[in-house]
Amino acid sequence: MNILIVDDSKAMRMIVKRSLRQVGYPDDSMQEADNGNDALTSIKAAKPDVVLCDWNMPGMSGIDLLKALKGDGIDVKFGFITSIATPEIRQEAEGSGALFVIGKPFAPEKLKEALDKVL
Repeated sequence: MNILIVDDSKAMRMIVKRSLRQVGYPDDSMQEADNGNDALTSIKAAKPDVVLCDWNMPGMSGIDLLKALKGDGIDVKFGFITSIATPEIRQEAEGSGALFVIGKPFAPEKLKEALDKVL
């Protein structure tokens, strides 16, 4: 199992990792990227099983990352963890191929539930 956590906030990446550990995922299954550009490079180099991505990031946003992956023909399970989980954001995310959108703040069980459905 390989999970890529993409967020420009180190604190949020740590929260996501802690939440994953709490629901049974080991540390060695988690990789990190602090922006969409680095995530794109990481995904192309070693396709993760799932990408957990923030929406708003400098450089390349989460939705731009997802669209770049789809444009390059890279099919990877992709979900958003974002503070702007409005109906419009959810619709755009799912219309672009995201499997789920989790609003911040979130409970570890919510993350487990979303991952259990796609893994």
